[in-house]
Order: sequence, then structure tokens, then C-alpha cells
Amino acid sequence: MKLRYTLALGLPLIGTSAMAADLALKLEIPQLNVAEYHRPYVAAWLETADQKVVGNLTVLYDVKKKDKAGEKWLKDMRQWWRKSGRDLAMPVDGVSGATRAPGEHTLTFPGAKALLDKLPAGEYQVVVEAAREAGGRELVRVPFQWPLKSAQSVPAKGKEELGNVVVQLKP
Repeated sequence: MKLRYTLALGLPLIGTSAMAADLALKLEIPQLNVAEYHRPYVAAWLETADQKVVGNLTVLYDVKKKDKAGEKWLKDMRQWWRKSGRDLAMPVDGVSGATRAPGEHTLTFPGAKALLDKLPAGEYQVVVEAAREAGGRELVRVPFQWPLKSAQSVPAKGKEELGNVVVQLKP
């Protein structure tokens, strides 16, 4: 039960053709001019048009806190926590990682190929949620159609805690 949403993303892939990234996320974390800045916790997941979770892509949090203290703040990413986070035993290999500094980051998900290959045709969305201590919370949804006819780059934009968010998909 604990790995029900992440198993397909954490599977190692064999062969050189499987190493191409089929799903990537370009994410901008803006530099905010505030007195007390903390890096945001960020979760990204794939869900159906009716908002049912298909799989977790990444969970970025403070993994270096003593006695796993960083895990207690994961619930501040409220949507992710309610949909799948509370069912996970952290850390999750291939999914969880350290927070990111302000700037542009590209996250690739080579294990997503196994997940995408099993998706029935339809509408989906990549959801990105960010929450920051002594700061705000933000959720960005990036919709797309599956299967793809050609490679796509689908942009969205946050307002405060997230900047530009671009989902890159390859068929």
C-alpha cells in the first residue's frame, strides 16, 4: 500500500532506448525578497482529468534534517498530502530528493516511461505544488492529452512560490 503510487516510477529501466526521458519538468523557483527565506518543498504528480492520482513524479523536501524532521512538514503541501503523500513511507527511491535553490531546474523522470506506456487515451495533468516555511503555498496544473502524436512542451506559470513550469513530453 505504501508504494502504490510510486512503484512504476521507481523501477530501473534496462536498455539504451529506455534511457531517453519521456517526461521532464522544467521548474522555476523564484528568488523572493523576504526577510526570512526558506527553500520550498515541492511535489509533482500525474493525475487524470478527474483529479485521481496516477503516480508521483517527485517530492523535494529537507532530507538532511536530524531524525527525519523534514518529513513532518510534508503535509504542508496539502493537495499532494491528501491525495497520495500520507500513504508513502519517505524517502522514496527515485522520487524524493532535496529541496532546490531559487533558479531554473530541469527534472527528468526516466522511470515514467513504464507509467506512461500503461496510460489509456485521455486527458491528464501534471500537478506541481510548492509550500514554503514562513511563506505561501501554490498549486499549478499543466494539462495534456495522451497519447501524443509528437513531442510537446506545455507551459504554465505560477504567481508567487512557483515561476514558469513547463512539462516536456515525448511519445
